[in-house]
Amino acid sequence: MARRQEVDSDLSEIVRNLWALDRNRLRPGSDYIISPQGRAGYVAQGSNYATDRAQAPLFTYVDEAKLRSIETYAHFINLLDNYETSTGVSETVTSEELQENRLFLDAIMETDVMMSAHQYLIEKGKSPMDPAQFKNQLFDIWFRLYHRDRSGGEDSCGFEHVFVGETKNGKKIMGLHNWVQFYLQEKHGHVDYKGFKARNNKKTPDEDDHVLKLQFSWKGLVKPIGSSFIGVSPEFEVALYTIVFLMSTAKTTSVLVEVNAYVLELVVYRHGRSIGSSYPKLVSGRDE
Repeated sequence: MARRQEVDSDLSEIVRNLWALDRNRLRPGSDYIISPQGRAGYVAQGSNYATDRAQAPLFTYVDEAKLRSIETYAHFINLLDNYETSTGVSETVTSEELQENRLFLDAIMETDVMMSAHQYLIEKGKSPMDPAQFKNQLFDIWFRLYHRDRSGGEDSCGFEHVFVGETKNGKKIMGLHNWVQFYLQEKHGHVDYKGFKARNNKKTPDEDDHVLKLQFSWKGLVKPIGSSFIGVSPEFEVALYTIVFLMSTAKTTSVLVEVNAYVLELVVYRHGRSIGSSYPKLVSGRDE
């Protein structure tokens, strides 16, 4: 599907701009080191058994002091324990958690990445000019609760799915497309990295690749294929997926963008006025 699509030159331009402005992106090899190890194997549909092709963790090293010293990451990390990860179980949002959501949005809105994204969306007629109204729009897209599992109450939101991860009926991992959450879960022994996924002709990922397709277990379940940016800031991901979400009204949006000699497919699922899911897929890298 991706190869038949054309690269979206307009979106590529804003993505390259956001990439250049992402000063809070961590540097591979110095701020963090990853170890891709072996190519992950096939996992049968519905199975939670995967052959471990990676004896060591994905993250060999992360400068956590630096990570937590950057305001947007610090507020982001505060949000990761706010959710009941099982779908069908209603979320209870405390006033403290609401305040943490607001502080995170305040912090990212002061970054050049988010200011640039906001300006782009104003020019496209997709977002209000007033920063307070834009912040409300971001809140609806990312934090407004909705029903993912029809049997229960409001059990999910875009932020939870994409950045924290969810489980469905105790049988399936959904979401968890964020490298900081992956690293923290791995550090605490909750995530077990099983290896990278790649097309047959793709070499082993480089340690400095910023998009990785991987296989892992979490909460006793296996995710056969997950895809995630590595090293990028929370504001970069929020800005990027917000733009793709607002530039389309389709239930599922898939766009190709070119950035830094990579061709990426950005996939965003809509859940009413909110994001249902979003993640990147590497279509081709610098060496292909």
